[in-house]
Amino acid sequence: MRLMLLVEIDTDAGNRAIEEHRMEKVMEEVLGQLRPEAAYFYPRGGKRALTLVVDAADDASIPSLVEPFWLHLNANVEVIPCMNAEDLRTGLGRLV
Repeated sequence: MRLMLLVEIDTDAGNRAIEEHRMEKVMEEVLGQLRPEAAYFYPRGGKRALTLVVDAADDASIPSLVEPFWLHLNANVEVIPCMNAEDLRTGLGRLV
């Protein structure tokens, strides 16, 4: 199951992580665990943000995907099921 994670990092927690030289380590660990097929980093609403597209085995995988962002960066995380063009073609083919 493909999921898009929209992550908005708490400014104070992000500042502390950078000041304490932990941000790079946290990101490397999280990205290493999640192995996203896409990862984008950007400012959003004046905060640090990122979007990841990950493959999850099932719904029970969601806690392990989002907890590191909550624990290490006090982030807001939105999880959105998504699909690529091939998935869409397959889904549309099932309509008939």
